[in-house]
Amino acid sequence: MISQYQESLLLPARTFQSGPMDTTYEDVLEHIDSGILLFDEEGVLTFVNKQMYGILELGRHSLLGCTLTHLISHIQLSRFKKKLVLRSYREMVVKGKPSYEFVDEYGRYWRASLCSGEQMKGCYLFTLKEISDFKLIEQTAYQNDSLAMLGRLSASIAHEIRNPLTAIRGFIQLLHPHLHLLGKEEYAKIILAEIDRANDIIHEFLTSSKPSVPQVSMIPVSALLKEVVLLTESEALMKGCQINLQVLQEDLFISGDTKQMKQVVLNMIRNAMEAIAERADDSMGKIEVGARKEGTEVRIFISDNGKGMDICTLDRLFNPFFTTKENGTGLGLSVSDRIIKNHGGCISVSSRLNEGTRFVISLPLIH
Repeated sequence: MISQYQESLLLPARTFQSGPMDTTYEDVLEHIDSGILLFDEEGVLTFVNKQMYGILELGRHSLLGCTLTHLISHIQLSRFKKKLVLRSYREMVVKGKPSYEFVDEYGRYWRASLCSGEQMKGCYLFTLKEISDFKLIEQTAYQNDSLAMLGRLSASIAHEIRNPLTAIRGFIQLLHPHLHLLGKEEYAKIILAEIDRANDIIHEFLTSSKPSVPQVSMIPVSALLKEVVLLTESEALMKGCQINLQVLQEDLFISGDTKQMKQVVLNMIRNAMEAIAERADDSMGKIEVGARKEGTEVRIFISDNGKGMDICTLDRLFNPFFTTKENGTGLGLSVSDRIIKNHGGCISVSSRLNEGTRFVISLPLIH
């Protein structure tokens, strides 16, 4: 049956005369929130509701009587939608899957479904429904589960690891003069640096699971960015990067915790340095830092000309534990996102492979 239908779908278009349909059922199908395509046993499109021809951005009369071949070759159907139609056909008709999920050119999530068999009397019913809200709920639930697990994990490891690390650090400091006499002072520095790094990782776990309540004060954005750039300039030069701080045209102020806001911007600048270091070429790395006023918000931006990210990485960028770094914890951006949301703002990101990445932090402006 499937093979016969596959052949019939590819038949050339023919003139189609719409048969009588119960107007009650037709009205119901017209007003549901899913797009509908109904093909008869010969592979000819016999019914399409307004949701579907709105999604395809085609007129109803130009669709009725079409076969799949005619639909794909429709001059007004965008190239992206043609690819999606073909992919849906391959997944559901050729491979026999009951449904297929995809993301459109606007970043919306959709689920296509196929209903056939005896209950359809030889016809094939394709439905298309937007599931962006369900995906958002699913991602939020996943993130909440991850953060709950992170809270339990961080609480259990904090005391178990920090106490012996403190003892080791103390003994190394006591041994420091003896190592100096032996000419092995560098060993002590390495050990202390690694202990401090382990403590920083534990701190990231604790911060991401139980972020502290912001100590709110009025923060001048210009002073905040100048201080962060000053802290990272020398590190950037060592990594072959140049940080350019754009001068603000006016004094802009936000309300929040200065320490937490500094942590967010520092994290993004350091991420930019690492992205530049991973590029294939040896050209000079550039990081642009600045801010501007847009309506009632302040937009702080950090952009780089690093290696960039693909769509899959962007989709998971703020998930706890997700990292593309060999020694990363996957918590830096997750913590940053939580801090900005606690301040009533949001973080957006745009990126292209081999071109660079741009982060924008939007926060309420204090007048």
